[in-house]
Order: sequence, then C-alpha cells, then structure tokens
Amino acid sequence: MKRFVLVFAVICALATGAYAATFVNIGTGSTGGTYYPVGSAMATIWNRVIPDMKAAAQSTGGTTQNIQLMENGDVEVGFTDGLYYFAYNGMQAFEGKAQTYLRGAVPLYPEPIHMMVAEGSGIKSVKELKGKRVVIGAIGSGTESTCRVLLKTLGIDADTDISAQNLSLSETANAFADKNIDAAFMMGGIGSAAVVEVMTMGTGHLIALEDDVVEALNKELPYYAPFAIPANSYKDQPEPLKVAATWNILSLHEKLDADVVYEMTKALFENKQDLVNVAANMSFMNAAEIGVIRIPLHPGAEKYYKEIGVIK
Repeated sequence: MKRFVLVFAVICALATGAYAATFVNIGTGSTGGTYYPVGSAMATIWNRVIPDMKAAAQSTGGTTQNIQLMENGDVEVGFTDGLYYFAYNGMQAFEGKAQTYLRGAVPLYPEPIHMMVAEGSGIKSVKELKGKRVVIGAIGSGTESTCRVLLKTLGIDADTDISAQNLSLSETANAFADKNIDAAFMMGGIGSAAVVEVMTMGTGHLIALEDDVVEALNKELPYYAPFAIPANSYKDQPEPLKVAATWNILSLHEKLDADVVYEMTKALFENKQDLVNVAANMSFMNAAEIGVIRIPLHPGAEKYYKEIGVIK
C-alpha cells in the first residue's frame, strides 16, 4: 500500500511539473584553457542555487564550435569571443547565415591588445611599424585577422609594409629573447604567460594605443572598445596603459526561458568569488560593463540588469 502511494505521488508530481528539471549544456573551450574550468564552476553554481537546474559544461573547440552547437540545439549557453558579433550579423565567415538566435548575457573578462615592442627598437607608437619585423599572430587566428584590420586603418599593408611574422604567443616570447622581432601584437587576458615572460625578462615592453587608433579599430570591429590595463599588471608597468580590448561574453540561445536566465544571471554575480577562485580574470566580470556586449541582451538577463539599476 505504501509503495502504491509513493508511486502515485511521483506520478502526480511529474504531472504537475514539480519534478521538471531545466537542462542546460554549456559550450566552453579546451580543458587547458580558461573557458572550460570557468564553465564548470558556473554549472556548479547553477546546480546549487537554482531549483531543478541540471547544468553541465562540455569541452569544445571554443567560440566557433560553441556557436555551431547552439545553432544545432546541442548547447544552450556558450562562451564566445568577438566572433559572436560577426555570427549574429552574418558577416565574414557567417555571411549568408546570420545566427540571429544569439543573445548576450554576461560580460566575462577583457582580452586587451598587448602592443609589445622590443627593447632598443625605438618604437613609441603603433603608427611607426612600417618596415619593422612584426608578429601578427598565428596563421588564421583571431589575432591575425584583428591585426590586419588595425594595420589597414593606419594605412599599413601587413603583406607589403612590414615583415609580418606568424607566431604563437610562446614563440613570440622566444623571438623577443632572440632579438628576431621589433614588435608584436599579443592578444589575450591580462596576466598572459607570454607577456609576463617578455616583461619579466626585459626583452620588450608595452606601449599604449592612441585614442584615434582605438576609435578607428572600433569603427571596423565594434566589439573592440577602449580599455586600460590596470597599473602593475606587469613588471615595470607602474601606470594604467590605454589600449583596446574585446570582451569574452556568455552568449545564450534565445529559446531559454526568461525567468531561468534571470536566475542564472543573478546567481553568477551573487557567487562571483567562486568564479574568481577558478580564474583570476573573472574579477573583471562586472554588470556595469554590460555595454560592451554588441548583440541584443536576453530578456532574462536584461531583467536582472534593470533590477540592479545598470540599465533603464
């Protein structure tokens, strides 16, 4: 009799939705990067704080694959870099296939342009790179595409006006040590190991990007915005350094329920320290930076930001 009552109660609960769980899959990045551990921490927060939430992070190839997985309905949440802007607007690699279901949720952390010049090079501005040996990032990387756009705004052709070097971050640090390059665009989060190495070894130093340079880049790539690398982020960098940065953001599929997204957004900000404990760059996650997101906000996230007075 007791067993019958228990089974009947479960059936009733299922019928009324009391046991209905919300399943959320999170597209992150490689296990050795920042996206995956932060995504796993987010899943832990949501599962702990939000009733009936079943969230799980999965390792992926990063932004491009996360967008594809969202399009296919395999994930509902994805970590994305500036490519989300092109995806939403159907530009560049996404021409003719705009991903208009994408919605913004949370500004995570910035990846500034570290404009590094070799010690003794005499280079004081990005405008002085003509005729120089310049690292523009690995072939086919986001760094390379950004560098080509930035240089073009300055009237510099990456193929003819400079000796362009396609190197990874670690290779770039070695090239500075071997005095094989004059300058390098080093993209990545603050505290990037390669930048730390160059600054610590004294083989190169950072220079600022002028306001007009940042403005020109923003016109071509709207997801880049003015940013200041905080003072003492690196050795011998006593003052804030004005540059440009693109923000990694948490993107969502529009189909996610607004009330659920509200709770998800709120939970992340109220448990921010859990994320910072996993990745120091998450200290930059700030609701006041919501303006850096260049696609429409998800209504659930928008509700939270209105509630705390960040947007009207």
